[in-house]
Amino acid sequence: MNLEHEFTYVATLKPPLEIGVGPFGTRNFFEVTGGTVEGKRLKGKILTGGGDWLLIGPDGYARLDVRAQFLTDDGASLYVHYTGLLEMNQKVADALAKGASTGYGDQYFRTTPRFETGDPRYAWLNQSIFVAEGRVGPGHVEYKVYRVA
Repeated sequence: MNLEHEFTYVATLKPPLEIGVGPFGTRNFFEVTGGTVEGKRLKGKILTGGGDWLLIGPDGYARLDVRAQFLTDDGASLYVHYTGLLEMNQKVADALAKGASTGYGDQYFRTTPRFETGDPRYAWLNQSIFVAEGRVGPGHVEYKVYRVA
């Protein structure tokens, strides 16, 4: 089994809506306001209307629950849903407090994106398994997405 880098994307986010502490941890909602997707087989933009219903647990990890839509440069509409883990360590806290970015290796930040599309040019997205590594930045998140080959 191999991992092949397919694309990188950057999603811009509104400041969080703080829902508060509930029975499972602290819930925040981050609305997606746009972004870009860049790769050899896939280029486009991230549309508004998506978001992350982030749950920060007492163990210091945030659980992601993200849904978003992409529009490719050649007109295909894509839906993505992913869950994942973000280690809320000191480097993440410092970057968020200072409006800075983390590196990919600064925290454990992994997701499992699943794509859907009705466009036959991108059927390979429906028929592949993906994993991604992320990093945080001021007002955005960035992911390197790999297809499991």
